[in-house]
Amino acid sequence: MTRILFWLALALLVYFAIRSKLKASQRRQQQQWEQQQREQQRQANASTSRQVTPPEAMLCCAHCGVHFPASENVPANGRDYCSPAHAPLK
Repeated sequence: MTRILFWLALALLVYFAIRSKLKASQRRQQQQWEQQQREQQRQANASTSRQVTPPEAMLCCAHCGVHFPASENVPANGRDYCSPAHAPLK
């Protein structure tokens, strides 16, 4: 009778140990999946929250040929220049 109880107790111990390991593994996988979902959500939020500025027109300097933003334009004699140094003196 003691042998049967010993083997039964051993079988139950093995069963609960395996069950515990499987649950821990499932929890770990669930946490990894949730973390990946949070990262993807953060990336999606970051990409939609960025302010996109429209591109600025580029002009070509009549003196040196360098392209520069239109906001930095130095107009002189109907032509565009990249700096006052390249604009012809009046």
